[in-house]
Amino acid sequence: MPRLHVCSLSRLPETVAATGASHVLTLVNVGTALERPAAIPAECHGVVGVSDIVAPLEGHVLPAEEHIRQVLDFVRAWPRERPLVIHCYAGISRSTAAAYIAACAMAPERDEAEIARALREASPSATPNRLFVEIGDRLLRREGRMVAAVAAIGRGAEAFEGEPFHLVID
Repeated sequence: MPRLHVCSLSRLPETVAATGASHVLTLVNVGTALERPAAIPAECHGVVGVSDIVAPLEGHVLPAEEHIRQVLDFVRAWPRERPLVIHCYAGISRSTAAAYIAACAMAPERDEAEIARALREASPSATPNRLFVEIGDRLLRREGRMVAAVAAIGRGAEAFEGEPFHLVID
């Protein structure tokens, strides 16, 4: 059964080691220093350079359709034999939004609210980036259900850094 693991940048090496992940998807600001875990081949590491914002801000990259398409393309190419780790700087907003979008894409028959509730149960601090989810909802033709489901779980608990967690995709 495919598993998506989510963590912060600081917890990436230990999460990859603990999960035996074959692929890593990184969502960080353009220019962030990155070191790919040695166990992950370069072709199995996707990097999306995007800021954790929902409105234009000078010096930052606003999430756009191209970024969410990168997420979807990477997830669809992942062979699912071993786990995928998705991370951002704090493991709270960009990565949780990408994991939610990935879960919705990989299980199109599954209810968006059920996936959102599973996300909240797995991570009390998850606060998916609203713009990521809006774009993912549109690309996956979920007609606003993803947006409504994430709004229904509300903002996560305050945290500087999220605890690593996983979602099982049915």
